Amino acid sequence: MYPLPINRRNFLKGATATLALTALGAHGISLADPAKALRVGLIGTGWYGKSDLFRLMQVAPVEVVALCDVDKNMLDEAAALVSQRLKARKKPRLYEDYQKMLAENKLDIVLIGTPDHWHALPTIAALKAGAHVYVQKPISVDVLEGEAMVAAARKYNRVVQVGTQRRSTPHLIEAKKNIIDAGLLGKVSHVEMYCYYHMRSTANPPDKPVPDFLNYNLWTGPAPLRPYDGLPHRRWRNFMEYSNGIVGDMCIHMFDAARWMLQLGWPKRVSSTGGIYVQKEGAANTSDTQTATFEYDELNCIWQHRTWGTPANPDYPWGLTIYGEKGTLLASPHQYDFIPVDEDGEKIHRDAVYEREKYPEDLKEEGIELHAAPATRLHMQDFLAAIEKGSKPVADIEQGHISTASCILANLSMQLGRPLVYDPVKREIAGDPEATALLQRPYRQPWVHPDQDKV
Repeated sequence: MYPLPINRRNFLKGATATLALTALGAHGISLADPAKALRVGLIGTGWYGKSDLFRLMQVAPVEVVALCDVDKNMLDEAAALVSQRLKARKKPRLYEDYQKMLAENKLDIVLIGTPDHWHALPTIAALKAGAHVYVQKPISVDVLEGEAMVAAARKYNRVVQVGTQRRSTPHLIEAKKNIIDAGLLGKVSHVEMYCYYHMRSTANPPDKPVPDFLNYNLWTGPAPLRPYDGLPHRRWRNFMEYSNGIVGDMCIHMFDAARWMLQLGWPKRVSSTGGIYVQKEGAANTSDTQTATFEYDELNCIWQHRTWGTPANPDYPWGLTIYGEKGTLLASPHQYDFIPVDEDGEKIHRDAVYEREKYPEDLKEEGIELHAAPATRLHMQDFLAAIEKGSKPVADIEQGHISTASCILANLSMQLGRPLVYDPVKREIAGDPEATALLQRPYRQPWVHPDQDKV
C-alpha cells in the first residue's frame, strides 16, 4: 500500500489525547519525510465535498492533486478556493470523469462528496486504485451496494471512514462517556430520533435545456434519467432516484449516533409508515411525513420527521432523546441536556465546541457549519490515525453500512406496508422474496451494479 507521510505537529493540531499517533503500523503512515504531503483527490466538489476537503487540509499536510465534478462551474470554483487556501503555484488537475482521475493519479486518499447515487461505484474504484476513502453518508442507495463497499474495503485492505461525524462530535463524546457509559441513565429502553426542518422543496418548475457547463447524463449515471428541470442538480435529496430521502439524510445521523452511544448492531426488525401527506404541490417524491421503528431486545429506536409544522421541542428540532430508568439525555449536533429522574439530581447541559480562534479561516468560509467543523476535523484525524495503525476508524464502512441499510429498509417497509427482517449473512429479507428483490436497484446502462463477490 502507499505510505502516507504526515507531520506530527500539524496532524495533532487540535486533536485529543485519544487520537495521538502511534508507531508505524502495517497500514502505516511513514514519518520519515514529514515535509511530504498527502496526495488527495476529491470526487464531488459541491458544498460538503469542499467542506470535508478543507477540514482535512486543516489537520494534515495535503497536496490536492485532483478534483472531479460533472459541473464545470462548480469544479472551477473549487479549484480556485483550493489554490487560494494552499497558496500553491501548482493547481489541482481537473476532471469530469472520476475513472480517468483515478487512472491518471496515484492518490493516498480519495474524498467522495457526490450525491448518494454516486457513492458506491467511486468508493469501490478508489479502493481498487489503492487509496483510502472518506465517503459521505448515506454510503449507498440500496442495501447490496453497501455490502459490496464493505467487501471491497476488506479485500483491498484499505480504511474507509464514513461522514457520520456525530461519533467525533466533542460534546457527544463527552455525553457518551460521562452520562451513558457512567450509568447515569440506568437501563435504556427507548430512543426517539427526529427532524422537523422544513428542508423539502415544494417547487415544480418546467423542464428546461441542460446547461452547457453540466454533463447531466454523467451526473445521473446509474440512476434513472429524469427530465432536466434544474431541481435534481441542486436539490437532489428531494428525489428518491438519487437519495434515500430525509430518512437517508437526517435519520442516519441520529440512528448512527444512537447505535454508537448504546453499542447497537443490526436491528432485529424495521418498520415504517408515512408518505407525502401535506406538501403535495411540488415535484419532490420523498416523504414529508414519516415514522420508522428500529427494534432491538427490550429497546426501540423510533424516528419521526415532518417537513411542515413546528418541532416538538424548539431547542431540539433535529436530534435524539435517550430514555433511561434513571434519567433522560437529549442530544443534537448543537448541545446536550441530561435530566435526572430524581428531582434532587444534577441537570447537565453542554454546548457544541467551537474553534473560531484556533481556525479563524472558518469564519470566511461560505456555508460552513461552524458547530460541525470541530467534529469533522476530529473525524479526519481519526481517519488518518486508523490508516497509520492499520485499525478500523470510529465510523468504519461496516458501521456506515448498518446505519445506511437500516434507513433504506425503513423506506422499503413504508413502500411495502410491512415490517422487514434483514439477514446480513444471507443478504436477504427473511421470508419475503418481494422485499429481497428490492435490496438492489436496477442500474441504468452502461453502468453495472457492484457485486459483493466480484469487487
